[in-house]
Amino acid sequence: MRVATSVVGVFAAATLVVGCSGGSSGNLDQGRNRFAQPSHEAKPLVKLDVPSAYDPAKGWDAVLNWVPNEVRTIPVTAAPRSGVIAMLHGASNGYTIDAKAADTGESQWISAPWNPPTPVEGAEGDAESGQWGEIPDVMAVEQDGREYVLAYAHGLRGKDSLHEGAEVVRLAVYAADASGTSVKPLREIDVPVSAKPGDVRLGSTGGRVLVAWGGSKAHFRLAAAVDVATGKVDVYQKPNGLLPQCATTVACSSTRVMAATPDGPLVVMGTGGFGIPGRWFSDDVRPRGLEATTGLVGAWNGDAYGVVGGNVLVGWSTGGKFGAPNDPLWSVHDVRTGRLRASMTCATDVAGSNEAHDYRVVASPDGRYLAAGPVAFDLKLGKGICLEGDGNRKTIAIAAIRDDGTSYGVVLEKSAASKSEAVVAELNLTASAGEPKVLGTGVRVPYLTSVSGAGLFLERDDDAKVRVSLRLEQ
Repeated sequence: MRVATSVVGVFAAATLVVGCSGGSSGNLDQGRNRFAQPSHEAKPLVKLDVPSAYDPAKGWDAVLNWVPNEVRTIPVTAAPRSGVIAMLHGASNGYTIDAKAADTGESQWISAPWNPPTPVEGAEGDAESGQWGEIPDVMAVEQDGREYVLAYAHGLRGKDSLHEGAEVVRLAVYAADASGTSVKPLREIDVPVSAKPGDVRLGSTGGRVLVAWGGSKAHFRLAAAVDVATGKVDVYQKPNGLLPQCATTVACSSTRVMAATPDGPLVVMGTGGFGIPGRWFSDDVRPRGLEATTGLVGAWNGDAYGVVGGNVLVGWSTGGKFGAPNDPLWSVHDVRTGRLRASMTCATDVAGSNEAHDYRVVASPDGRYLAAGPVAFDLKLGKGICLEGDGNRKTIAIAAIRDDGTSYGVVLEKSAASKSEAVVAELNLTASAGEPKVLGTGVRVPYLTSVSGAGLFLERDDDAKVRVSLRLEQ
C-alpha cells in the first residue's frame, strides 16, 4: 500500500466508500426488515462544522437507525436533476424509499413496501472477523436524459422449503421525479450472479448500470450491463474475449469490464490497455509522445483508473519498455469515443489494472472538474492540477468538488503509522490552483456538493445511527 493508506479510513468516510464507524453494531434480519423507519431530526439542527460555502444553520437532518456498522454502503442517494435525496428504510412489511426534496426535506414521494430476495448465507457479516455485511441499497442513475432511483439487493429468488432458489441481484426501478405515496416500481430486473456476501458492486458511470461480481477484492471479473429503461440485461461471462487485442497480449487472464456505456462495455485488460470493442482502443487515443507498450514483456501502455460522468481517467507509463523512473502521465478521455480531453504529468503512482485503487474518482456536478486523490483536471480549460507532495508541500487527496472549482480534500501524512485526525483543506481548481487553505480537523467534507443548492453530509451519530444532513449553500 502507498502513503494514502495512512488516512484511508478518514478519506473513505469523507467520500462514503465504506460504511461509517461508531457505537454498537446493528444486526441484519434474515427475514423481513424489522427496523424502525428513519425520521427527521427535531429542531434545532445538529451542529456541524461545515465549509464556509454552506450555512450550518439552514437545512435539515434525518436519521437511518437500522444500518449496521459492518457494511460497505449506506442506503442514501441523490438525484440532482430531480432535486431529491432518496433513503431506504424499513417496516415490518418491507423496505421503503423515502425521496425528500433536497432543499426542504419534505417527502416528494414514498414507495410501496418492497421485498428483496432472501439474503444469502453470511449476509449479516461478522464484526469479530472483520467480514462486511450486506444490506439492500439505493442508487440514483441517469440514462438517456432521465433520472431513476434504484433499490437493489443481492439474494436468492424463489428460495423456500422445497427449492434452493436462484442467486440474483434484483433491481427495482423508480422514476426519480415520481410523486405520491405507495409508488410502485416501473419494473423489477433480476441479474443472475454467483458471489459471496459483499462481493457485488453496482455503478452507472458510463451511462448504463453495471453489476459486477466475482474475482479479487480489488476488482471484479464478471459483469452485466443493465438497461433500466427496457430491463434488458447483457451478461459478460468471458471478458477476456471481448477485446481482440487480448489475442496478442502476454496475459489477459484478469481482464474485466469497468463500465457499461450505450455503445458497449469499457473493457480493461489486466496487463494494461483498454477500450470499447468495435469502437476504440487505448493505443489509438494515447497522448502524443508515449510508447505503445511498456515493461520487459511489452504490455499495452495505459491503465484505466476509473470512470465518472462519462469520462475515464487513465495513467500512462513514460518510462518505456525498460521502466525508467519517470513521473507517469495522467489523462482524461471521453468514455464513449476515447477522445483525449486533457493530460498532465504527475508523480502520483499509477495503480495497475489489477491493483486496488487508493482514491475514488469524483467530479463537480456540472462535470467541468474531475479528480482522483491528488490528480485533478479542469476539463473546460483542458488542464491538469497535480497535488502530489514535493518533499516539502504535503499531498492533498480531493474528496469533493463544487461547480465553481472549490474542492475539499484530506492532507495526507507521510507516516503510515500516524494516528492523528486528518486535516481537511480547501482549494480552488482554477488554472492557477491557488494555495490550499487549511480548514482544520473536524470539518465535514460534503459527500455531494450541490443538490438543489444544498450540500449532503453523512456521518454516524453517538448512537451509531446514520445521520443524513443537508446544509444550504450561503
